[in-house]
Amino acid sequence: MRAMLGRLLRRAPPPIVYEAAREQARHGDPRVRAALAARADVRPEILYYLAGDASADVRRAIAANPSTPAHAGVLLARDADAGVREALAEKIGRLFPDLSADERVAVQAAVLEILETLARDQVRRVRTILAEALKDVPNAPAHVVGWLARDRAIEVAAPVLEFSPLLSDDDLIAVIADAPIPGALAAIARRGSVSTRIADAIVAAEDRDAVTALLDNPSAQIREETLDRLIERSRDITEWQPPLVRRPKLSAAAAAKLAGFVAGSLLAVLRARGDLDPQTLAAVEKAVTARLDPPAAEVNRARSDAPAGPTGAARARALKERGALDEKALSEALAGGDQACVAEGLVLLAGVTAATIARIRAARSAKGMTALAWKAGLSMRFAIRLQARFAGVAPGEILNARDGVDYPMAVDEMEWMLEFFRS
Repeated sequence: MRAMLGRLLRRAPPPIVYEAAREQARHGDPRVRAALAARADVRPEILYYLAGDASADVRRAIAANPSTPAHAGVLLARDADAGVREALAEKIGRLFPDLSADERVAVQAAVLEILETLARDQVRRVRTILAEALKDVPNAPAHVVGWLARDRAIEVAAPVLEFSPLLSDDDLIAVIADAPIPGALAAIARRGSVSTRIADAIVAAEDRDAVTALLDNPSAQIREETLDRLIERSRDITEWQPPLVRRPKLSAAAAAKLAGFVAGSLLAVLRARGDLDPQTLAAVEKAVTARLDPPAAEVNRARSDAPAGPTGAARARALKERGALDEKALSEALAGGDQACVAEGLVLLAGVTAATIARIRAARSAKGMTALAWKAGLSMRFAIRLQARFAGVAPGEILNARDGVDYPMAVDEMEWMLEFFRS
C-alpha cells in the first residue's frame, strides 16, 4: 500500500540503503531503532515492521512519521501505549486536511478506520487531540465529527461544537435537545454563525452561561422578541446586562428598557455607543435623564431621608462648623440610620450637589458611590459601607477594596464618574 499521508504530500529524498536499514531495524539498541523509525526515507515495509517493535519509543516514532504506511497506522491506533496513539492522532490530524481527493481515495479505508478508532479511544487526551485537529476541516468524515460533538468530555466536544462546518442546524438542535454536558451549549453559542433557530433553542434550554455566550457573540442572530425576554430577565441575572448593552442593532425600545435599570457604568456604555440611530439615542437619553435627574422629591430624599427629617442635614452642617465632620461622624450617622446627615456630610466633604448624590443613589452605582467617597476623603472600607447601606448596591455588585484597603479605581476614572453624574 502507498505510504500514509506524508508520502502522498511530498516527494521523499533518496531512500536509505535497504540492507543498512534492515540491519538497524533488528539492532539490539532501541535508540538505534527509534532513530531509524523517525526517518522519512525508510522503505514502507521496514516502517511497518517497526510498528510492532517491543519498544514504545520506537512505536511512537513510527506513529509520528509521515512516511509510515497507512496499514501500519491501523495497528498503531490500537496500540497499548497511549503515547503512541496520541502521536498518531497529532499526525493524522495535521496531515489529513491537506490530502487531495485522489490521495484520500488511495488510503480512504485505512485512514477512516484510524479516525474511527481514535475517536472512540478510552483516553480523553487522544480524543481531544483528534477533535482539535478536525474541528474546522470541511472534508473530515461527518460521522466521526458527530461522535466527537457528543463526547462526554467537554475538552473533546467543545472544539467541534464551536467550529465544525459539518454540523448543521439540525445536528446542533439535536445536541441541544439531548441535555448535553456542561459547556456544550456555550460552545455552540460561540459559533461564527448562529441562526435564530439555534439561538431560540439555547435560550429555551435555560443555560445561563450559554445565554451569556450567545449575547456576547455579535454574529448570533437573536429575534427581537427573544431579546426582549432576555432584557427583562436581566433585571435579576445581572451578568447578562454588559453583553446586552453592547449588542449590535439594539432597537429603541430595547435600549430604553435597558437604560431604565442597568448599573451606572453600563449607562455610560449605552450613551457612548456610536452606532445608535437618532431615535434610539433619544430613547436612551430620555431614560437616562429620568434616572439621573430625579424629581424634586428624590433630591429632597438625599438631604432629608432620615427619621430625624431635616435635623439630620442640620447636624452635618453643625459638625462641619465645629471641624468634627469626618469619617467617624458619618459612620455613626450611617449606623443610626440618619441618611440625611450622611447625604449632607457628603455634599460638604466632596463639594458636590445634593442632586449629584441623588443621581448616584438612584442609579445604585457602585463606582459612582466609590468615587464620591474618594472625593470626600473617606477610606475605601467606608466606601464599601456606603455602597451597601446608603446607595443600596446589591451585594454581588459591590466594588471591593484592592489589597484590602486601597481604592480599586484610577483617579481619572473616579473623576470621570463624578462628572458623569453631574451632567
